[in-house]
Amino acid sequence: MAFRVAHNLKGKGGLLGRLLKFCSINPFGEFGRKPLAVYVPPPSCSLFFIVSRFQSLNAPKQQQVEEEQHTSYYNQDEPEALEFPGGMVPLTSDLRFITECLDKRVPCYRVLDDNGHPIRGSSFPQVTKEVAVQMYNKMVTLQMMDSIFYEAQRQGRISFYVTASGEEAISIASAAALTTDDIVFPQYREHGMLLWRGFTLQEFADQCFGNKSDYGKGKQMPIHYGSNKHNYFTVSSPIATQIPQAVGAAYSLKMDKKDACVVTFVGDGGSSEGDFHAGLNFAAVTEAPVIFICRNNGWAISTPVSEQFRSDGIVVRGHAYGIRSIRVDGNDALAVYNGIRAAREMAVTERRPILVEALTYRVGHHSTSDDSTKYRSVDEIEHWKYLRNPMNRLRKWVEMNGWWSNEDELELRNSIKKQLLQAIQVAERTEKPPLAELFNDVYDHPTDNLQEQESSLRETIKRHRQDYPSDIPL
Repeated sequence: MAFRVAHNLKGKGGLLGRLLKFCSINPFGEFGRKPLAVYVPPPSCSLFFIVSRFQSLNAPKQQQVEEEQHTSYYNQDEPEALEFPGGMVPLTSDLRFITECLDKRVPCYRVLDDNGHPIRGSSFPQVTKEVAVQMYNKMVTLQMMDSIFYEAQRQGRISFYVTASGEEAISIASAAALTTDDIVFPQYREHGMLLWRGFTLQEFADQCFGNKSDYGKGKQMPIHYGSNKHNYFTVSSPIATQIPQAVGAAYSLKMDKKDACVVTFVGDGGSSEGDFHAGLNFAAVTEAPVIFICRNNGWAISTPVSEQFRSDGIVVRGHAYGIRSIRVDGNDALAVYNGIRAAREMAVTERRPILVEALTYRVGHHSTSDDSTKYRSVDEIEHWKYLRNPMNRLRKWVEMNGWWSNEDELELRNSIKKQLLQAIQVAERTEKPPLAELFNDVYDHPTDNLQEQESSLRETIKRHRQDYPSDIPL
């Protein structure tokens, strides 16, 4: 399927520094090992990426990488080596197994502390006022949209909803670091990416209400957004199917020598799917310009990360597949922005895949079908909601720079609320797609069995009209 995506797209033209402090807050310290380290880069460097053992075929030969932790099991004094496809393999007479985990966990890159203050001694590219304020603006918009649409579902006005509560910085900051030419294969909490790219609140509302203005013609569940105009592939419910598809699209960009990359998102739970592993290996072998962003939010519905895997999160998997990788603080918008911006530069200029693990926390329920208080404590949720809130952190930073005020905040929130309520009213009043659309867009010409099914459905509706919605044109 990935090669098919590459073919179709082609046919259409197409970041060890020092450890400052440790995080011991669940769920990311629950691996029976040392808690996560928060990495602060020294002034001499901005980002640190775990680099794969084997160099890219396209990378300059002078790029050498030290791998002390990963190659300590080799006897470097042994002169013999085995000539094997892929490179020379050192030989040793010591019977020694590779340890199941490293002595130290991979550090997490951050720029701002929980109070919005830049980490002392850190050095990072200065973000302009325009970009910083825009990121905060869109994060607030995303949070308010999620809140209002969630309540609309609770009122029975839409059938389903998924929020990005607590994870707003990941999609918004990533979008700010990318270009509109970069193709996005989302999971289902990345609607902030569309918001950044210009998808309107009315377009969001139309999709959730499934009216005739919905680009999916009402055939998808709410929050399954998609937009050709914004290079945003439609959300697909099956977990991780977007991963190999994204690699195929990235391979197409590489073949066409496009100055762009593909970005795909997945959750910590999705990293256990076979498509995730197949996709990473496919990307490494083809050296496709794709950025894998894993939102490690601590919970795969009710499964905590401590029961999801025994490895040090997701970031270490990149090394296993030969992919450069990094772990960033997903609640630090500036860290995400810097990380994705650097990742994109490498992906596009070096034609290589990059893996980014963003540590965050799902403050909301998994979806409107879930009650997360059944499997995690309210205290844990409240801690992340108020003390580690990504919007609060960024707001404090922009306020310290004199770029934001309480008046700005009040004006923004009042405006967004008014726009959202109006969008919902319009979406509710807009007519539903006609019944015939249920059978379109699968085949060029409807097959005989589809025509029979449509006729049968219409006859059934005529006999039992009171059992069918009256707002769907026949």
